Amino acid sequence: MTDIPHFPLSAVVGADDLKLALCLTAIDPKIGGVLIEGPRGMAKSTLARGLADLLASGQFVTLPLGATEERLVGTLDLDAALGEGRAQFSPGVLAKADGGVLYVDEVNLLADHLVDLLLDVAASGTNLIERDGISHRHAARFVLIGTMNPEEGELRPQLLDRFGFNVALGGQTLPAERGQIIRRRLDFDSDPVAFCAQWAAPQAALRERCTAARARLGGVAMDDQALARITERCFAAGVDGLRADLVWLRGARAHAAWRGADEIGEEDIEAVAEFALRHRRQEHSPPASPPEQGQSPKPSDTSPGQGQWGDMPAPALPTGARRNVPTWPKKP
Repeated sequence: MTDIPHFPLSAVVGADDLKLALCLTAIDPKIGGVLIEGPRGMAKSTLARGLADLLASGQFVTLPLGATEERLVGTLDLDAALGEGRAQFSPGVLAKADGGVLYVDEVNLLADHLVDLLLDVAASGTNLIERDGISHRHAARFVLIGTMNPEEGELRPQLLDRFGFNVALGGQTLPAERGQIIRRRLDFDSDPVAFCAQWAAPQAALRERCTAARARLGGVAMDDQALARITERCFAAGVDGLRADLVWLRGARAHAAWRGADEIGEEDIEAVAEFALRHRRQEHSPPASPPEQGQSPKPSDTSPGQGQWGDMPAPALPTGARRNVPTWPKKP
């Protein structure tokens, strides 16, 4: 646990889907992290910090937006290595996040090669640094939490797909709920220690539930019946690649462990469906209707000088619909 009190996850009002996605990723970090989309002021960092308190180390590390590659992966002291024959390693953000949560705010504004490197390490759990024939390897197992506002730029599809879960937060909150959120925040800011003590019992129960689910996870089989249902749903959604199938299956198993079951049920599959499919689903346009009997296809328009090539109709290709991007305001 860290010395700085974090707002307890159990005290957060609303955001039930995001809290579930975070807990499932803490139960099985191999899910691949959570990408949170939403406008500013939606308590994204508060939820991520609250998750850190549910892990064994309680470590919470933030990656600065302007971080360099050396700051992220760490550096090797070549003088010590070549002159004294020892590998002197200066740890980076990845080493400090080992066993905890690595939080990346506005991940869509981070350089692509850093996002790619970050996702590689998150998937493997190991960071390898190599310079001039000298290498150093260390464990880097953490829960990756990224946030973004799509109005400020999208992630490349290849990087978007590599986040295990994707959750979107809405920008509108009902007045009664808003008041409850503000009141709890004011109470926490006034006396963090007393507020955490007030929520100690619910927070301990949540931590114990996550710990028990992690212990039970290995006993929940990823059976063929559940896999068949998931693969059929992924195929129907037009998902490219196989990462969605694997993430969905891991998420369903974590949800089964979360509810104390010994096998994956239909409710587990449904509980994580949108988390796994939201950023991967592709809706294809329906094919054009064939011409009625006795009718000829309409000739395509041609321009003078195109010759025979201009008489050839363009082939109809199915196109995927663009993801709907909410109109959230940009940061000032």
